[in-house]
Amino acid sequence: MSRESEADVPGDVLPGVLSESLHAELVAFRRDLHMHPELGNQEFRTTAAIKERLEQAGLRPRVLATGTGLLCDIGVPEGTRPSVPMLALRADIDALPIPDTKADCPYRSTVPDRAHACGHDVHTTVVLGAGLVLADLHAKGLLPRPVRLVFQPAEEVLPGGALGAIGDGALDDVGRILAVHCDPKVDAGRIGLRHGPITSACDRLEVALDGPGGHTARPHLTTDLVTAAARVAVDVPAIVARRVDTRAGLALTWGRIESGHAPNVVPQHAELSGTVRCLDLDAWREAPDIVHAAIDEVATLHRAKSEINYVRGVPPVVNDRESTEVLRRAMVARRGVRSVESTAQSLGGEDFSWYLENVPGAMARLGVRTPGDRVGRDLHQGDFDADEHAITVGVEMFTAAALLDAL
Repeated sequence: MSRESEADVPGDVLPGVLSESLHAELVAFRRDLHMHPELGNQEFRTTAAIKERLEQAGLRPRVLATGTGLLCDIGVPEGTRPSVPMLALRADIDALPIPDTKADCPYRSTVPDRAHACGHDVHTTVVLGAGLVLADLHAKGLLPRPVRLVFQPAEEVLPGGALGAIGDGALDDVGRILAVHCDPKVDAGRIGLRHGPITSACDRLEVALDGPGGHTARPHLTTDLVTAAARVAVDVPAIVARRVDTRAGLALTWGRIESGHAPNVVPQHAELSGTVRCLDLDAWREAPDIVHAAIDEVATLHRAKSEINYVRGVPPVVNDRESTEVLRRAMVARRGVRSVESTAQSLGGEDFSWYLENVPGAMARLGVRTPGDRVGRDLHQGDFDADEHAITVGVEMFTAAALLDAL
């Protein structure tokens, strides 16, 4: 696909603009999801709501075999396969196990200790809205290629619900897949793009240390597990960081350390858990062996027996160059050159990466910060919220992408 100047595809001649009435409906839909967050693989209400709205539009969604999440093809006659590879638009639909702490918000979560604090309700609404607009364009004979909507469960559950969706046919007959992720550091009305890796690999690590305990008056007769755990916590991340190229960004960060019950008792057991994140795909593949070796070395030095549970998570999301260009051209067509900004690689993980192991695609950072807002809300925090203008921006970018990618 050749790169064209922005003037070649002016927004005023490109169909697929969101109407005010549909925008209002989508805002209401997003707020309903926000009030009723569901954790990974438990998104039954969410799935039913998406399915009902797609069926109202005359579409034929198919719920995934797990019972949550669904696929929906647009422009493919029933009982047939597409004659050309489809463009897929992916949304994740699950929430987080944290409380919603927003004050005076009429659509705050009604479920204790559950919140859409990562913007998946926005992602879902954007793909739903794009699907409704594209279905209308198809009915008018204006959709140049078939499109698949992928509403994926359990993105927050390692190694991610993407693997199950792929196994259930999400990528069958798909030639490209696109997605967005909310970014509270980018203003609504803009997106962030990056060719190449845009997120990082993320794994989970659990370590148990054991040894004979005893009285703190006689630590020489024990395995001092508190000290051993402290050394593992401090020394292992430093060792790991020195065993790969520093540009790989391999980082081990602990989130929990626990040991002991009394001040005068050397415990017999200690536990640590955390995450391993990595910017580089090759280093991520080596990470389990490197981490295992470093923990064993430090534990052995302190006469502790170690048991390691290394849970593989997700590789980095690596944006394909051509797919990134599709998103850029789509956004420029809708909102002009200044609506696109460069973004840095994040240390966050995203299971969208599994799709890109199979087909080319790209993820854009969708700005959700109200311009001028200095509150500084962030993802995975209980007070997270999004400027709902981002819904219109995301829908119109996706509809433009579906039209321009066929040129």
